[in-house]
Amino acid sequence: MGISQTVDDQGIAEVVMDNPPVNALTVAGWFDLARIVRALGEDRAVRVVVLRAEGRGFNAGVDIKEMQATEGFDALIGANRGCYAAFAAVYECAVPVIAAVNGFCLGGGIGLVGNADVIVASDDATFGLPEVDRGALGAATHLARLVPQHRMRAMVYTAATATAAELHHYGSVLKVVPVEQLRDAALEVAGQIAAKSPTVIRAAKESLNGIDPIDVKRSYRFEQGFTFELNLSGVADEHRDAFVSKRETDTSA
Repeated sequence: MGISQTVDDQGIAEVVMDNPPVNALTVAGWFDLARIVRALGEDRAVRVVVLRAEGRGFNAGVDIKEMQATEGFDALIGANRGCYAAFAAVYECAVPVIAAVNGFCLGGGIGLVGNADVIVASDDATFGLPEVDRGALGAATHLARLVPQHRMRAMVYTAATATAAELHHYGSVLKVVPVEQLRDAALEVAGQIAAKSPTVIRAAKESLNGIDPIDVKRSYRFEQGFTFELNLSGVADEHRDAFVSKRETDTSA
């Protein structure tokens, strides 16, 4: 369990998140993921990275129970910095990153997938930001890379989800397959990339980041500032407490 990595003889690296029950990552988990992805990109034997998960879903974001069990703001600051580091590691990885998404992809999962180069999804995959229901904001930067602008706004305000089929229609998901075929489908795309010149592919990754119209790191950091404001106001704590205790949230404020 945790986060594992392997590299095969083609130079295809697999990074697998396995953190039951819902693949929500602790502060340490986000930093571990960032470190692993960066190190793989720096390994000249690696030609492409596949990021996937075991279990019920791809990623459910930060571990809210850890946050609520921690006094003060240390866990919040840690989660902010850990997510920032992990999202940036995927975006800045020197080789292409393929996200293989199964089940739910929520919150921090959107940050990972939105910064990936290629997305393959199972037909049961759903994508969303439940942040407003948790008294937080963030990863709209990355959701905007997956769905059109007004759909993104509606999803943020309502915490509604989009299906893999919808994202395939928008063009952000390359391929939708039955869940049992997901790993093979991701590895097939990875094999096509791994067969190319690694020098050219690394240059292509750097050049594509260079022409990106949005500075995803700065944009996401801007969003995080509002999350911290919500925490200082006390609203966020009420939302997280309600989530952990499985009760209705007081939405009067």
